[in-house]
Amino acid sequence: MPPVKKRARSYDPARTRAAVLAQFGNVREAVRGLTPEQLARPTRLGDWTVRDLIAHIGMALTAVHRALDRPAPPKQDLPVAEWPFATAASSAAIADFTRSLAADHPDLDAYLAGIEESLRARLAEHPGGRLLATNAGALPLDDYLVTRTIELVVHTDDLNAAVPGLQVPYDRQALAAATRLLADALAVKAPGGSTEVRVPPYAVVQCVEGPRHTRGTPPNVVETDPLTWVRLATGRLGWADALAEAKVSASGERADISGLLPLMS
Repeated sequence: MPPVKKRARSYDPARTRAAVLAQFGNVREAVRGLTPEQLARPTRLGDWTVRDLIAHIGMALTAVHRALDRPAPPKQDLPVAEWPFATAASSAAIADFTRSLAADHPDLDAYLAGIEESLRARLAEHPGGRLLATNAGALPLDDYLVTRTIELVVHTDDLNAAVPGLQVPYDRQALAAATRLLADALAVKAPGGSTEVRVPPYAVVQCVEGPRHTRGTPPNVVETDPLTWVRLATGRLGWADALAEAKVSASGERADISGLLPLMS
């Protein structure tokens, strides 16, 4: 049987823009009242403090500004589903930039407020098809905004883990887009049709080489919830721990996808 060519997933541009702004607003509201002691707390991101992490969340959105300030590249060279694999090369530079931002912006609320205001203005000025030259590659503005949902959702989870009692909510559309993009990245990394990965209610993908099922229940199934999937895909949670805690179910001889994870870190 010839391989089935999969169509790239499409994302509603208006919903994506609204989701990015909504999740950023959730973060702004939640961190506004953090104390100096809470801002100095460690995070699970190496030696970053909570203050560093908040600065980085702002930086994830000012990346849109920086890309819009550069000349548009001649063509797209990065499919959005491959973005998760292209981030590791810039990790050291990102860490250094994050620390300098945290030091340069002692008033985090003013820093985040300025980013939100300027982002709204910049998005109103540019069409979604405008190509951006990002550190990961060239892709349209609308696609790059989908990648921002991953940044926002993942680091919202990092914040909630770092500050006891902090419960930054997750915008439904932001969580949906992040879940789908990371699921599509898995299908790119391990193309095939022998295993079905289900992340209800947002995503289902086929992956892993092997016999392709055509009807009924597939022989190899992985199922989990959106936040657990995001944590697995970004290295915040290990496969063995997720199984032990019953946060993921895996049935079938090709359902162990631990060797494919994390997709980004």
